[in-house]
Amino acid sequence: MGSPVCILESIFLKRSQQKRKTSPLNYKKRLFVLTESKITYYEYDFEKGRRGSKKGSVDLEKVVCVECVEPEENPPPERQILQKEEFADTEQISIIGRFPYPFQIVYDEGPLYVFSPTEELRRRWINQLKLIVRFNSDLAQKFHPQFHQDGQYLCCAQTAKNALGCQVLRNANGILKSEHSRRSQKPLPPAPAEVKSTKPLPPPPSTTPSTCCKVVALYDFTPISAQDLPLCKGEEYLLLDEGSGQPWLRARNKNGQEGYIPGNYVTEAQDPLEIYEWYSKNMTRSQAEDLLRAEDKEGGFIVRDSSKAGKYTVSVYAKSSGEGFIRHYVVCETPGHQYYLAEKHVFSSIPELITYHQYNAAGLISRLKYPVCSVKCAPSTAGLGYGSWEIDPKDLTFLKELGNGQFGVVKYGKWRGQYEVAIKMVKEGSMSEDEFINEAKCMMKLSHQNLVQLYGVCTKQRPIFIITEYLSNGCLLSYLKEFRPRLNQADLLSMCSDVCSAMSYLESKQFLHRDLAARNCLVAEDGTVKVSDFGLSRYVLDDEYTSSLGSKFPVRWSPAEVLLYSKFSSKSDVWSFGVLMWEVFTFGKMPYERFNNSEIVEQIMKGVRLYRPQLATERVYSLMLSCWEEKPDDRPAFRVLQGAILEIMEDM
Repeated sequence: MGSPVCILESIFLKRSQQKRKTSPLNYKKRLFVLTESKITYYEYDFEKGRRGSKKGSVDLEKVVCVECVEPEENPPPERQILQKEEFADTEQISIIGRFPYPFQIVYDEGPLYVFSPTEELRRRWINQLKLIVRFNSDLAQKFHPQFHQDGQYLCCAQTAKNALGCQVLRNANGILKSEHSRRSQKPLPPAPAEVKSTKPLPPPPSTTPSTCCKVVALYDFTPISAQDLPLCKGEEYLLLDEGSGQPWLRARNKNGQEGYIPGNYVTEAQDPLEIYEWYSKNMTRSQAEDLLRAEDKEGGFIVRDSSKAGKYTVSVYAKSSGEGFIRHYVVCETPGHQYYLAEKHVFSSIPELITYHQYNAAGLISRLKYPVCSVKCAPSTAGLGYGSWEIDPKDLTFLKELGNGQFGVVKYGKWRGQYEVAIKMVKEGSMSEDEFINEAKCMMKLSHQNLVQLYGVCTKQRPIFIITEYLSNGCLLSYLKEFRPRLNQADLLSMCSDVCSAMSYLESKQFLHRDLAARNCLVAEDGTVKVSDFGLSRYVLDDEYTSSLGSKFPVRWSPAEVLLYSKFSSKSDVWSFGVLMWEVFTFGKMPYERFNNSEIVEQIMKGVRLYRPQLATERVYSLMLSCWEEKPDDRPAFRVLQGAILEIMEDM
């Protein structure tokens, strides 16, 4: 049996529990270690940077509540909220002794009060503890929002430490059943006049199909429509239909409430890595390096997916002579399905491997001291609530004009005053509206982190509106030109990887774009690139597709079979992707800028291809050339291109 897997480890201020009536109230720094079964606290030697003797522990199966505590009135300086200019990193705050964020772990002996140096760290611990104890048998329905001090609770004056709480829990250990949470608003039947037996009733027969599985929420979700079910990050839910991979899934929470949840907000419960803060599922090598350098902490580390399918990489940051450097270690697997970074140290799971290296460098450039994680923003949902695709224009507020697109004016606005949206106002006569409306429901089901999400349409008036996700940095073509001085090779490859990921998804759904180019991609606030306007070219009236360049087809992005025979396929999209890569690596230059449209067709038929951009390596350029093979079948699939791009990024 190996040692318990460490999930979290932090230095907190612990308040004494005063188990004897005469014991004084005191506060001491302790190293808290969380595993799946216990929370243990130790002395800590700050000079040597290691933990000392064990001072106590709590069995998590005995925990009934984990919640914040309201700070004391007039606390001493070490427990006051830091001013903005005083903020330092978590480790430094711990050392200088600022712990202004209290929370409580309530178990059979009463509340254990713990003070965190930052709000973010307190939230992380509370969420993780709630995730672990969510199925405990005696979870509290009420809690005390203030401290037990001087022999009583400051909130309600009750004296016993295990006294029933005075405030109802609203989430934490599950959303309570209430009048507002019942699916029917009919009055509840009267309670029976007497109870003849105290023996609990058996559970009702399950109506859940055998295909059900459990999922864990990766993000909080507030219902948008009446059919939606709220999600609480870290909570577990039961799927009521197969629905895997669907944009909306029917699910049930532990209180029996049912409804629809966005499929991209949850992950399978048995996935062993998703719950750990050190794991970043969709992070590239360059993104990991940027994040580690930004944190600038000795022993900072990230565990991420490798460019090779099914493999993982541990990225570690260390310092030497004041200079920071990064090493990337691929997690190796033995034939017996054990994992290692150094061959002498083999473990049955990746979490056990990480725990070992948190205390032992064992060949790495540093111990894994500090898990670095990116801020994970909740993704867009496929529509504004389950089943909502026809949007009432009265719910839209128009705030500013963004520009003119293929079909008309595009405006920035908000839906019901809170959700940011882009509104395409389709000018009459530019689109085969009926055909598009029939297809819109299918297009809404396409949901991917690198696709601009279609939210819905307004079709009951003219002009019709197409409502999509709003991305603040605008189109990729303009972004490349504006931010050219700030972008390096890794950034450019990351952009190509984002687009390729979206196109690989469309390819898997047998959906064609037909007009892939930098002008039809948008950039989010965090720099993520998303593909837009996929498939819309099909709905131009009379098949007279007029690109933004004034030609029937986007000639500069089209292969011979499209130009000569109007034959579109996923392979013609691959050709366009190669041209988009060229646009990215030239910071938005016009393809074939010296030729007119008729000359371009002639040159392509002769085998002439775009030149190698200065910033594109031979490996990158060879990928572009592979997209421009004369025969469509000789061009690679998007999933192959994606793998090749990730390998190049790993080797940079």
